[in-house]
Amino acid sequence: MKKFVLTFLLVIAISIIPNTIMASEIVPKPVTPVPTEIPAEIQVMLKRLEEIKGMDKSDLKRSERKELREEVRTIKKKVKASGNGIYISSGAIIIILLLIIIL
Repeated sequence: MKKFVLTFLLVIAISIIPNTIMASEIVPKPVTPVPTEIPAEIQVMLKRLEEIKGMDKSDLKRSERKELREEVRTIKKKVKASGNGIYISSGAIIIILLLIIIL
């Protein structure tokens, strides 16, 4: 009887633990962007991207379309590079906390 109770409790424990872990991975946490002031240089680049999106590209030649694509790529790279933020994953935070506690 003891073996049956112990195995039953073990089976229940094993079946509950993975479900809670998987449930926390499935449900994404809402990301709230921090409102910051956008520099004037970035605003000019974003306006240029909007102009390019609104253009009628059917009249353009192949070389002109290629130049526009290259311009869009460079603008997007510059906008990404200007993001001055430090991003730390939740796993890294846990490891850092564990190291602080241990040491």
